[in-house]
Amino acid sequence: MSYRAPVPVKQCLILVGGKGTRLGDLTKGTPKPLLEISPGLRFLDVVIRNISRQGFTDIILLAGYLGERVSEIYDGQTVLGAKVRVFIETEPLGTGGAIATVADHLDEWFVLMNGDSLFDINFRDFSAAPPTTAIGRLALRAVDDASRYGSVEFVGERITAFREKHESMGGSGYINGGIYLLSRDVLAYIDGETSIERDVFPQIVAEGRLTAKLYQGYFLDMGLTDTFAQAQREIPHFLDRPCLFLDRDGVINEDKGYTHRPEDLKFINGAPEAIKFANDNGFFVIVVTNQSGVARGLYSLCEVDKFHQEINRRLAATGAYIDDFYNCPYHEDGIVPEYAVANHPDRKPNPGMILRAKRDWNIIDAQSFMVGDKPSDIEAAVAAGIKGVLFTGIDLQGLINNQIKIRLAQKM
Repeated sequence: MSYRAPVPVKQCLILVGGKGTRLGDLTKGTPKPLLEISPGLRFLDVVIRNISRQGFTDIILLAGYLGERVSEIYDGQTVLGAKVRVFIETEPLGTGGAIATVADHLDEWFVLMNGDSLFDINFRDFSAAPPTTAIGRLALRAVDDASRYGSVEFVGERITAFREKHESMGGSGYINGGIYLLSRDVLAYIDGETSIERDVFPQIVAEGRLTAKLYQGYFLDMGLTDTFAQAQREIPHFLDRPCLFLDRDGVINEDKGYTHRPEDLKFINGAPEAIKFANDNGFFVIVVTNQSGVARGLYSLCEVDKFHQEINRRLAATGAYIDDFYNCPYHEDGIVPEYAVANHPDRKPNPGMILRAKRDWNIIDAQSFMVGDKPSDIEAAVAAGIKGVLFTGIDLQGLINNQIKIRLAQKM
């Protein structure tokens, strides 16, 4: 029997309905998440790109105040393969009531998040293995002063209490990061105008059915004038990340010779764990792979894409993901005329695929590196201006983790 990974959570709901009154004149004609943090770049653009790059394909924006503006910009758009839909509430219904308006569109499990805050977590880790006896999971963050936000108390994974701002003692604690993994069973707790935080979560906590997971990534709520100014200073740089480039066959998966069928996918020992380590530490993970089997007529580009989809589907079960795949189907000995090209710029050892990735993604060259199992991989990396690391078949996880730790130390 072939291996079947659990189906990953694919749906994300983003709340973009608030008026943003604390920002004064800035939001009189513009919904808060649509404010530009740099010319041509809206805060919501960053939120959507960050979730879609991690493999979510159905993004629903729950709009209210000036919702037509949100719809004009985003409804029907595709961002990194994710389809964006906008639903506008006809009257204020609260964060819970907004969910109920799209009840007929909800998956069994979905992520709900705020569109005016940014919490840099591994969403694939957060949404992996939904809790079997709970209705939801919250992403929490440790802070030095929890009294500014209100705090969350928990034992093990189970949340036991919420403390409002006025109830929280000064000092460190854990705050609600505004990202929730929810079962559609949450609808049973919603009736009319409802706050998911004030009305629903306390009920679920009382039943022992709300859990927590801790993260320590970058966090910013841009709802105040000072934090919006902070967003303008910091968020554009949030998009810049180091990248782990990977060859595919012989590095990620066992090379069985022109491997392309999903049922033939078998990970190299330690590959999912190493990829997750890169995800958890803020690296892009991008695959660059020669696929001359397309030129030789052994399989199609569509089959290559299906194989890559299977890689990410199985990785999702372990809380890992690959941001993007680049492949070169060209070879001088090809029998398919359109791919029978000698020395194509994309074919390693040429650096074309890496250079294309650098144009498409905000990659920090100095901290990036390529892991391959052939000299041609290393040559391509060097030609593209990044470090190449040869995998000899021994301890892939240790090799990649060590390289990442070295680069993180350089950043400090």
